[in-house]
Amino acid sequence: MHARLPSILAAAVVSAAAMVIGMASAQGIAPPASMGDALRPYWSDGWRGWHFYEDPPQEEPVPTARPAPAIPSRPSAPPRPPELVEFERLQKTLEELRNIAIMRPTERNVRRYMELEMQVVNRASYFADMAQRVAWATPELDPTLQGRPVNAQALEAFDQQQRAGRSTSVESLGRDHVLFFFYRSDCPYCHAFAPTLQAFEARHGIQVVAVSVDGGPMPGFPRARPDNGIATTLKVTQVPAVFLAQPYTGKITPIGFGVLSESQLLERIATVSSPTGEAMLPGATQRLALP
Repeated sequence: MHARLPSILAAAVVSAAAMVIGMASAQGIAPPASMGDALRPYWSDGWRGWHFYEDPPQEEPVPTARPAPAIPSRPSAPPRPPELVEFERLQKTLEELRNIAIMRPTERNVRRYMELEMQVVNRASYFADMAQRVAWATPELDPTLQGRPVNAQALEAFDQQQRAGRSTSVESLGRDHVLFFFYRSDCPYCHAFAPTLQAFEARHGIQVVAVSVDGGPMPGFPRARPDNGIATTLKVTQVPAVFLAQPYTGKITPIGFGVLSESQLLERIATVSSPTGEAMLPGATQRLALP
């Protein structure tokens, strides 16, 4: 009786396992992979328990290939004018022939370079002639009609017109401006320049204030003032010197050094007093407490 007990128990276990497998098959559950798993009691698998459920493994999504970003097409460069291509070719050829003639100055090499150079000169001359004819037919492109003329008669009329306009400008400045004339009594250039300043004052109505650097007199300027330090402040190292000054604002600007003509005085005063004059050279204008 005791000898048959293990066999009876084994049969019972196998029968129970078969029943569990049958029930699992009826419910759509896959049977265990091996009989060892079937013989293992459920209570020995504490993680699963009796009623367990496992999520099926999730399939990793297959990365979809993204289309490559469209590269904007660069606009194609416009074709170069054939004239530029021909000019560059001619320029390069001329340079090469010159270099060859310099390095090997044979008669043949020098002749080839000179012949091509003559062709270039002829083309440039033809261009100059064409430019002249265009200028003659187009006044706004004619350089002889812009600025100071080159014709003698036109130049005389131009100078008269310029003097009249500048004289009017200086007369207007004479209402609140003066000219400072720095001199030395032993300076021959100062004595030669003094009569020009006297005539300029009388003709254009702007007062000339003479300042003696050495304290000596100057003919034609009996009311000359001795230097009170203003020459040093203005760094007057050469005489004669002329400055345009506006006493009530203290604004003073150099006009020139040395002997100047009346036309030069007119031109320079008109230039420095123009709206753009100070902007051209702002460092030249100073502001002092003038007497």
